[in-house]
Amino acid sequence: MAENPILLVTRLLPPDIEARAARDYQAILNPDDVQYDGPALVERSAGADAILTCSTERFDAEVIAALPESVKALATFSVGYEHIDVEAAKARGLVVTNTPDVLSNATADLAMLLLLGAARRAHESAAMLRENRWGRWVATELLGTEVTGKRLGILGMGRIGRAVAQRARGFDMEIHYCNRSRLPQELEAGATYHEDAEEMLPGIDFLSINCPATPETRHFLNAERIALLPDGAIVINTARGTIVDDDALIPALQSGKLAAAGLDVFEGEPDIDPRYLEIENALLVPHIGSATLETRNAMGFRALDNLDAYFAGQEPGDRVA
Repeated sequence: MAENPILLVTRLLPPDIEARAARDYQAILNPDDVQYDGPALVERSAGADAILTCSTERFDAEVIAALPESVKALATFSVGYEHIDVEAAKARGLVVTNTPDVLSNATADLAMLLLLGAARRAHESAAMLRENRWGRWVATELLGTEVTGKRLGILGMGRIGRAVAQRARGFDMEIHYCNRSRLPQELEAGATYHEDAEEMLPGIDFLSINCPATPETRHFLNAERIALLPDGAIVINTARGTIVDDDALIPALQSGKLAAAGLDVFEGEPDIDPRYLEIENALLVPHIGSATLETRNAMGFRALDNLDAYFAGQEPGDRVA
C-alpha cells in the first residue's frame, strides 16, 4: 500500500488486533468502547476508506446510503452479517466481508459446556453453594440427565454443527442432524441425516441449534416443534436468539415438558425476556460463544486479512457482498 488507508474501528477490540490495525492503517479507534448509532456511525466515518465493525452496529439501507463516498469496504468482526443490509451494500458497491471458520471450535466447546451444564443442573448446583443452601446429602436431590449414549439432534450441520458432533462422539452420543442438504459421507461421519426437522425431533434427547438466522429459521423452535420433542428433552442454542420462540420455550421449561435449556443467545439481546431469569432449569450465558482470546484475535486478524486483500487489489477471501 502506497499510503495507509483510513480505517474506522467501531468498537474496542483486543490489543493485538488494534496494534495491527494501527500499524497497517490510519486507524480511528474507540478506546472508550462507545456504541454508536446509525447517524453517529455515519459522522465518525467521515474520510474513512473502510470500516471494521461488530455485530452490535446496524448498517441498514439508510445508514449505508448515508455513508461517505470514501468508504469502500465494510469488514464485520463476526460470522453472522444480518446486521448489514447486504442488498443495499451491493447496490452501493460496498464490499462486505465476515469472519467464518475461526470461531467454530470455541462455539462448539461452549455448546458442549451448555449441554453438559444443563443436563447436570450446573446452574442450580452452583446457586446452592453460593447461597449456602447445601445441607445434608439427599439421594433425590439435583438429579440430572446422563449425557453418555444419548441421542443428539443438530439443527444446522455446518462447521460449528460438525464440531459439536465431533465433541459429542466423545460421550458416545448418537448423532442425528437436519441440514439444507445431506453431507458427503466423510463429513457425515456416521451421523443420521433427516431431511425434515419434524422427522428428527421425536427421536432425540438433546437438540443443539447451530443453523444461521434467516427468515426461514425465525422462531423455528415454536410450540408445535417443541411438542414433537420427547418429554424431558434438553435444548441448546449457540446460534441466534431469533431461531427460538421465547413464548414457546419458556412455558415448556416451566411446565417440565423440557428438562432444561442451555442458552448463549437471545432474541433482542442484551434485553432478554425477563422470564428466563426466574427459570431454574435454564442455564444462561451472555453470548460468549467466541469469547476466547485466541478466537477473538483470529476473528480480528481475519477481518484485517480481508481488508488487506481489498486494498491490495485482490478479492477478499470472505466477501459476502
